[in-house]
Amino acid sequence: MTGSNTIERIPTGISGFEHVTLGGLPAGRSTLVSGTTGSGKTLFAVEFLSRGIMRFNESGVFVTFEETSTDIRRNAASLGFPVQLWEDEGKWAFVEASASIGEDTPAVGAYDFGALVARIEHAVRQTGARRVALDSLNAIFTRFTDTGIVRHELFRIVSALNALGVTSVLTAERPEEYDGVTRYGVEPFVLDNVIILRNVLRQGRRTRTVEIVKFRGAPHRTGEWLFTIDPRDGIVVVPLAFLTPSDHASLTRVSSGIPELDEMCGGGFYRDAIVLITGPTGAGKTLASLRFAAAAVEAGERCLLCTFDGTPGQLFRSAASWGLDLKAMQASDLLRVMCGYAEVMSPEDHFLQLRHAVEEFSPGRLVIDTLSALERVAAPRTLLDFIIALTAVLRQRETTTLLTGTPAERFNSANAPLITSDVAALADVWIQLRYGAGPVEIQRAIAVLQARGSAHDHSVRQFRIDRTGMHIGEPLRGAPNGFAEALGPGGAWVESPESEVTEGPSG
Repeated sequence: MTGSNTIERIPTGISGFEHVTLGGLPAGRSTLVSGTTGSGKTLFAVEFLSRGIMRFNESGVFVTFEETSTDIRRNAASLGFPVQLWEDEGKWAFVEASASIGEDTPAVGAYDFGALVARIEHAVRQTGARRVALDSLNAIFTRFTDTGIVRHELFRIVSALNALGVTSVLTAERPEEYDGVTRYGVEPFVLDNVIILRNVLRQGRRTRTVEIVKFRGAPHRTGEWLFTIDPRDGIVVVPLAFLTPSDHASLTRVSSGIPELDEMCGGGFYRDAIVLITGPTGAGKTLASLRFAAAAVEAGERCLLCTFDGTPGQLFRSAASWGLDLKAMQASDLLRVMCGYAEVMSPEDHFLQLRHAVEEFSPGRLVIDTLSALERVAAPRTLLDFIIALTAVLRQRETTTLLTGTPAERFNSANAPLITSDVAALADVWIQLRYGAGPVEIQRAIAVLQARGSAHDHSVRQFRIDRTGMHIGEPLRGAPNGFAEALGPGGAWVESPESEVTEGPSG
């Protein structure tokens, strides 16, 4: 502890949750975890005890009012939590209160809370438990019509738990996602700590969030934070789960796969760089990303190539048209291709899939073509959280990352899509592609808007695409129609004698 008045924390062990709570749950206190049906309350309680045993060797007691211990053992085992083994070792104990709650129980005075508390105390002493979970209070309190009785009996339970010196989690159901904390409204006044889990239907998909409503006397992060439930990792909070600051910055350069682009970027990309290439459909983003992947293989590096908007056959055919044999690259075990459509899962689940692939394959480079596909299934804030979480993982591993995106063409620099400017702000290198109508054919141009920590070419250069790839030429002199349009907030391509970017970020 940092001072005499600092409240001690007990880590939950839930991935990313300590970053939201700033260290874990206040030790020796009871925390209410409230949520609608399917929001993850029971899993939170199970994982709180399981992680305590697995990571901190702290025994636990699980009090169940609804599900049987058999059901909980089976569900926990599917996530890799061997509850039965822990019971045999004396590290986990059940207190089954569900059997004593009958359908014909009178509404008032029927449940013996004194006997329940005695059973919990016995289980705590028998196992030496430091953690207790009660799931769910509603099974009892729905029997009472008087909220005064609910408040009184809840106070008795919480006082008994606190007197035992354990850190406890009590789950309760709420009727609506954004209407009150719990069904009765009295629980938050009895407990010092309140957490809300939500499972909201947005744009036709469920989005899970966690919010710390209050930690009395203990600091915490405010607002809603995305989380997902992974079959392997349980609850994973995104993006703070992986935001670990690093003082190290790589000075090693890697090639983009296009020699002229390397020159424009001051000698290539730094190894830990996040590179964003934006431009309209057909501008050459996929070609640039494929050349970047091929350069990794040529250098003996592994590359993970992911597309959210196509099939492997389409990708292989496109690569072959430029003389790139992706199948041979895969056979060398230096390239792994992940293809699919954004709609098959939520952004949080896409993040977990990518994180697992990065951990298992250990690529030196990652390509995502294109982020814009995720905009079909994610709100701007959700997509930004996805990118923040992913880039945090990749920076730690010094994985050179290339992202592509297609900004909406109906926007100009004054009202460009917020997600475009946000992603550009996170990127180390921002490259923009454009095309316009020339006298007899479509003409393409490329500019490096930003290259942090590196000198780079400020000119707008023409390039062409043929069967051998992308070829960048001389600076444009007199931009054809279409090149005078804005590139994004703070910068524009303008027609000037030198055809340079006269305004905008210089990196």
